[in-house]
Amino acid sequence: MILSVEDLSFRYNSHPVLKDVRCQARPDEIVAILGPNGAGKTTLLRCMNAMLRPKTGTVMLGEQEIFSLSRREIAQSIAHVPQHVEPPRVTAFDAILLGRRPWIGMNVRQNDILKVQAIIEQLSLSDLALRHVDAMSGGELQKVAIARALVQEPRVMLLDEPTSSLDLKNQHEIMRFIRSIVHTHHLTALMTMHDLNLALHYADRFILLKDGMVFAAGGEEVITAKLIEEVYGVPVAIRRWGGRCVIVPHADADASLESPGISGGTVMGM
Repeated sequence: MILSVEDLSFRYNSHPVLKDVRCQARPDEIVAILGPNGAGKTTLLRCMNAMLRPKTGTVMLGEQEIFSLSRREIAQSIAHVPQHVEPPRVTAFDAILLGRRPWIGMNVRQNDILKVQAIIEQLSLSDLALRHVDAMSGGELQKVAIARALVQEPRVMLLDEPTSSLDLKNQHEIMRFIRSIVHTHHLTALMTMHDLNLALHYADRFILLKDGMVFAAGGEEVITAKLIEEVYGVPVAIRRWGGRCVIVPHADADASLESPGISGGTVMGM
């Protein structure tokens, strides 16, 4: 099931934020939405989830136009993990159970309980299940938020800066967590990110926004030193580290990366 955005434009009052955005995302892939502050990344996610209605354009989930669906129908297909969540005084189990709301009628069914238990076991969250979420660390809270989204049984997950405010260990733990979920459940994940090297490490494809427009989109081949400078206004070099691309700020571009994984300090993308 492909999520596609066609000619989407959005404005806050008279201020244009997105202009003629076109992009796609497919199952079994992570798409990183990149760009400087104010480029329209979070607004694009909210339009994809119909939380905001664009001035022009469409968002299609397969053959379905998102803005023709009810909120319940959208929630049965698309799960949204916001950047900041004010944790309530509930256990992780109950917080995850809230993800079943699009499918629950008047009462919680045994089937809903079993689905929550299965997700908790599958994601190795049993130690957190009975803890209150307002007493959890940022990394633990993010895992619970992702589990709550997953128990919605969505086809698409939209994540707004899922690694913001996390330390290095938790950033990679959360990204491995997301990658495993996407491949195991054959989901489509789109996420806004600021850390370019983290995005290069985990994402399959990239959408780079500048001034509300798609400046470039594609796989790793579109991430060039010239492109990064044009989008972010910062000169960089791109080197190889253990077979992966690493973006190095210009001030450090001539310095040797002291690692046996570097392949000759090759500068790419120029």
